[in-house]
Amino acid sequence: MFKIAICDDEGHFRKQIQDILIQYMDEKGILFEISEFKSGKDFINLGIGINSYQIVFLDINMEELDGMETARKIREISHDIFIAFVTAYANYALDGYQVDAVRYILKNNLTLAESVFECMDTVTAKMNCAAAKKMFHFHEGSKNISLERLLFIESRLHKLEFYIMEEKLNKYTLYGTLNSMEEELSGHTFVRIHQSYLVNMKHIAKVSRYEVLLNNGRKLVIPKKRYQFVEETFVSYKGEL
Repeated sequence: MFKIAICDDEGHFRKQIQDILIQYMDEKGILFEISEFKSGKDFINLGIGINSYQIVFLDINMEELDGMETARKIREISHDIFIAFVTAYANYALDGYQVDAVRYILKNNLTLAESVFECMDTVTAKMNCAAAKKMFHFHEGSKNISLERLLFIESRLHKLEFYIMEEKLNKYTLYGTLNSMEEELSGHTFVRIHQSYLVNMKHIAKVSRYEVLLNNGRKLVIPKKRYQFVEETFVSYKGEL
């Protein structure tokens, strides 16, 4: 999950940046979550929770705690999060280097979307998180699916049911075997937890005896004889992140 923070004391600018980011992430097929903060103080109050975000879009001219001071406090907690300043003023651009800002974006309606897209291209390239896509010929029609949005596949009565997160969780079906699909998706982040389930580890919140808990709250059973393999595979995957 790619987590983005927008920190701006003006609600219409938060909404504008969010709309642009939603368009970008949907086009790229990257699963994401966006949080809005009305002040730098609200964001800083997250403490180590800041580390759960990959990037923050930060306004400089805010009341109480301005963006530059907010950025300095962010750097006391995390050197990994990308900071992109979004402001109506150009005279702070050089200060951005002090906090290792990835971009300095002006609130210019003519170029704002283009600038945010370019910023996100840079960040996703640095993180190597471009989502892999694959074409599936479902009974409901052919779709080029981002594998990151595929939660799990269930085998049921000679059909495969694909559970895919789009605007909501949707189900698509095709004829096939889970054995062949497991082989087809090898090298990606899927683990066979059951004769009937192939699960994307990106969407596993927890592995416990004898089930997996997905991020959307769904629980899937793990047979006792397969539990150790699933647990070790998931632990190894988490360790590589």
